[in-house]
Amino acid sequence: MPENPQAGLRGRLRQARRAVGAADRAAAAITVAATLARMGLPRPQSRIAVYQATDGEIDPALVVRRALALGCEVHLPVITSLRGRRMRFAPFPVAARHPLADSDPARWLDLVITPLVGFDDEGNRLGRGAGFYDRHFAFLRHRRVWHRPLLLGLAFELQRVEGLPAQARDVPLWGIVTERGVHGRAAALLR
Repeated sequence: MPENPQAGLRGRLRQARRAVGAADRAAAAITVAATLARMGLPRPQSRIAVYQATDGEIDPALVVRRALALGCEVHLPVITSLRGRRMRFAPFPVAARHPLADSDPARWLDLVITPLVGFDDEGNRLGRGAGFYDRHFAFLRHRRVWHRPLLLGLAFELQRVEGLPAQARDVPLWGIVTERGVHGRAAALLR
């Protein structure tokens, strides 16, 4: 049986990401956090969501530390149904100050920092394959003007690929920040 091209690509990119050494991984996290700060992100007093790094992902801990210092409310993704492939965002305990308008703040978030396995310059994101983020932010596909939340991926430059095929259910990223720069529409913030 032939290999699923996306599964093969996903496997190769995950392996390459895991092969990044500890010193280079730490340096990339510092560079990415500094780039976000130059972009003015996160904005003071904003509501953001971040992921907890696993499987060689860039650790957003420095971004979280800066966000908390800026008075931001920080949220983390929580899987609520593995079978139904559903998640919600829960307040990070230190940052939870006010209850949001609904039990899941997805529509009230200003910035969502997403994990990813691969990306292209059009903002297409290759995730782990379960579609949690695409399902959760599907409401963004129906907006003519996309104000919030901004979806921003963090990745190593080695995760950049040419022309990822986009499916109808995919929600593109506003931008991707790597140790070498910013890709996608978010790059306009540094011009």
